[in-house]
Amino acid sequence: MTAAAPDPGTATAARRLRLAQPRSLQSRQLWAASLGLIAFLALAGFALDRAFQNTAQSGLRERLHSYALAYAGSDFARDGSVVPPWETPDSRFRRPGSGLYAQIVLTEGQWESDSAQGPKLPTGAMLPPGKQTFEGPLPLTQINGKAGQAYRFGYGLVYSESGEGGREIPYTVYIFEDSTALGRQVAIFRAALWRYLGGAGMVLLLLQMWVLRWSLRPLRDVIGELKRVQAGTAAGMSEAHPRELEPLTESINAFIHSERENLERQRNTLADLAHSLKTPLAVLRTRLDSGTGERELREEVDAQLRRMNDLVSYQLARAARSGHQLFAAPIEIEPQAEQIVLGLEKVYASKGVLCEFEIAAEARFHGETFDLQELLGNLLENAFKWAKSRVLLTVAEGERVAERRPGLVVTVEDDGPGIAEDRIAHVLQRGVRGDERVQGHGIGMSIVQDIIKSYRGQLHVTRSQELGGARFEVTLPPGL
Repeated sequence: MTAAAPDPGTATAARRLRLAQPRSLQSRQLWAASLGLIAFLALAGFALDRAFQNTAQSGLRERLHSYALAYAGSDFARDGSVVPPWETPDSRFRRPGSGLYAQIVLTEGQWESDSAQGPKLPTGAMLPPGKQTFEGPLPLTQINGKAGQAYRFGYGLVYSESGEGGREIPYTVYIFEDSTALGRQVAIFRAALWRYLGGAGMVLLLLQMWVLRWSLRPLRDVIGELKRVQAGTAAGMSEAHPRELEPLTESINAFIHSERENLERQRNTLADLAHSLKTPLAVLRTRLDSGTGERELREEVDAQLRRMNDLVSYQLARAARSGHQLFAAPIEIEPQAEQIVLGLEKVYASKGVLCEFEIAAEARFHGETFDLQELLGNLLENAFKWAKSRVLLTVAEGERVAERRPGLVVTVEDDGPGIAEDRIAHVLQRGVRGDERVQGHGIGMSIVQDIIKSYRGQLHVTRSQELGGARFEVTLPPGL
């Protein structure tokens, strides 16, 4: 049996997926920083090279200008021929093919220095008096017949004889210098420049790698702590992290804490359920062993089954109420409150209780809808139960912390008899009713406290200053 050949399209897609996968943060930053460093060094080298060339050419121009001023003092014979200075500004003007040449152009003819005997220099045009030019590199033929290049400085002048009837002779002084010397200087500078820039780039690259490893070390520490948490050797993330990573580690710790609470809650629910079922089961076993009559046994079984059904329903409902999503979408409060109040007004229609709302438009509940319904339902039902005629629900946005969802403050007040300060702690206990004559199981406030605890909030019970009855204030802190 032969194996099926792999689909070329699937293989190509897999290769593209591997190529599209992001590199590690360290490699991404290293590549980005290295490319930026190379671009910077290249631009810096180019700028320094151009600056050196401009500086070298400017220095060459000034030097040739000074030579031209030396030849500007030349005299002229009666026949108009040039009488150059006895002392040349540089000894190279006397050596043929030395690379430094002088040329004086007249209206008719020209004069060249001894160094120009052999090489063929380009003849320049006459320049207006006072005009200066700097050109190059210009082509010329060297003394050995090879092609070469030279820079040329030109200076237009006029020779004037003193006295009446003195003649004026316009002329132009050109000074040539072989470009080899300037090119050699530029080549030496470039070699040194790129050598030093390359060395500096290597040092900066190594320093950059060290800085990247040092700056990313907190992320590696977070990964190490996560692995220790997964292995069970650590209970959670530590607090020794930079500010930028604190929201991440706090979110991880909150998630770990929430998961552990869920696990603990499940264990407690199963334990409570098992413990609650032990008594009815024991009663049934005792009845069976005692030989009770069929009719009496049937009644006992029916009663205990109802009891066990109530226990299971209660434990499952409590387990469902206890949890909440760590990162939940915000829920508008007013629609939920209106739905609850409509039902309570039907139940307590005989009392004619009026419920008023003061709900801030920006207030939102960040959690599960069922938790909000249970919270508001138990608080409002308790208020309707004890109120004479008025109930007030106030909802406002709580404390704000930067980059976190805001807190929430929910207050329910009634105009009933209120709760004495010394009885508040007793009334909030599970199974305790404020008045034994009033129907109920005494677990409503316990459910409220369980929900508030799961959201890490607080419950404060005082006397209402506005209505005179009880005042229940729930404060939920800012979320992650």
